[in-house]
This record gives sequence, C-alpha cells and structure tokens, in this order.
Amino acid sequence: FRSHWREITPLNSELTQPCYSSALESPDIGIGLCGWIIVGLSILLMLATLPLSIWMCIKIVKEYERAIIFRLGRILRGRAKGPGLFFILPCTDNFINVDMRTITFDIPPQEVLTKDSVTVSVDGVVYYRVQNATLAVANITNADAATRLLAQTTLRNVLGTKNLAEILSDREEIAHSMQTTLDDATDDWGIKVERVEIKDVKLPQQLQRAMAAEAEASREARAKVIAAEGEMNASRALKEASLVIAESPSGLQLRYLQTLNTIAAEKNSTIIFPLPMDMMQAFMKRD
Repeated sequence: FRSHWREITPLNSELTQPCYSSALESPDIGIGLCGWIIVGLSILLMLATLPLSIWMCIKIVKEYERAIIFRLGRILRGRAKGPGLFFILPCTDNFINVDMRTITFDIPPQEVLTKDSVTVSVDGVVYYRVQNATLAVANITNADAATRLLAQTTLRNVLGTKNLAEILSDREEIAHSMQTTLDDATDDWGIKVERVEIKDVKLPQQLQRAMAAEAEASREARAKVIAAEGEMNASRALKEASLVIAESPSGLQLRYLQTLNTIAAEKNSTIIFPLPMDMMQAFMKRD
C-alpha cells in the first residue's frame, strides 16, 4: 500500500501541497530515534564544554533579518528566529539569514514586439520584499534571481498584448498588471511585490523620425487653421468698423488724427497722408 501511495501522490498536486506545508509547520516529527539521540549527545557536549560552548550556541541577527534554523537538515518548528539573540546546538544545527528589507532591482531593457508589430525597448524597476522567510528558503533555490527572471518574462508577456499607443499612454495600467501577475506568481516563494514601474520606452530611430514628422505636420496644420480663423475674425471686425465709420464721416477724421498722434509719439520722421478715394476717382475719369 505504501509503494502504491508513493506512486499516486506525486500525480496530484492538491494532495502533495498540503503535506509539504504541514511538513514545514512541524518538521521535528520525522527526525526519528537516531536523530533524537544525536540531538541529546549534542546537548551533553554543549553542557560539558560550558562556558566555552556558549559562544558557539549564541547567535545574533539584526532588526531587518530573520534566521531559519535547520536541525539535522529539517527546519525547526515555528516561525523564523529574530531579531536579536537565539540559540543553536553545536554540530546538529545550522542557520540561514534572510534579509526582510525591500529590495529594488532594474529590469534590463527588453526588446518587445507590440500587438501592432512595432519593436520597442522597454525597461522598468521592481520593488519587492521577503514576506515569509521560511518559504523563501524552503520553496526555491534563489528567490532573488527567480524574481528577476520572472519580472523580465512578465514584462515581455504584458507588453506583447498592447499597442504602441497603449504602451506610451497607459504606463500605470501596465505597471499595475505586472505587479498583480508577479505578486501571484511569487506568493508560494514568500515574496511580496510592492511596486512595479515602467522607466523608459525606446523607439527605433526611423519610427522616431516618422512620429516627429507627423507631429510637426500636425502642428503646422493647426497653426494654419488658427491663422485663417484669425484673419476671418479680423476681416469681420474691419467690416463692422467700416459700417460704423460710414454712418459718421467725422469718425474717419478722428481716426486719422488719432493715427497721426500715434506716429508722432514714436518719433518717426515720415508721416503718411491718406488721400480720399473721391479725388482719385476724379483723376481716373479725366483719363
């Protein structure tokens, strides 16, 4: 029955995962009689060599660190030790320090083919920390390297489903999507992804020139439209002014005097005297 059980349980992850979790919670169950004998001998050795052995048994971890103690290759029951002092047995115990501070790393520039077949180079930054030191040691060989590789792959996968316009305008949404994906994937490793940011999006030189030419043409078109609207508004204002002056002929003379005053204030030596159009029409009739 035991041999059949060993062959069946690896096929079902739902059965093996609870067993593995329970082994992490109570690992002292399986050390056996020989293990307890070795632990007892280690305690006797420590007591026999006091007070010299106390320096080998007392360990210190800093405020931002936690210690995972292994006794005969098994993780001790309970949470990670620290911060401060803790005790280990000589010859049977060893420990691993785990840094619990937030770690920051840059995602190297990734060449990504967008949904609209444009090649872009995108890099970013990831902030994460170890949330469960026991899982970070027991479930994966190198949590830091695994998180870095997973961040690079996730960046390429997420950006591959976006258009170029979406990548340039929806950086916050892309960063949030990456954070959610990374956090779910690293949960079994005891890693908490706190923040993901897209740093820079580099476009090919040809595409940059094409986009710059398009933007310049668009700005020129808008400038021409604005100038045309200004000319139209100015012509309407001149038309209304001519209608007002036509109603009062003396208004034209007042406007002429005001113009002369403006020219004289600027200290110009040239003064222009406008001729009435009626006089010009009289000369034209004589010809």
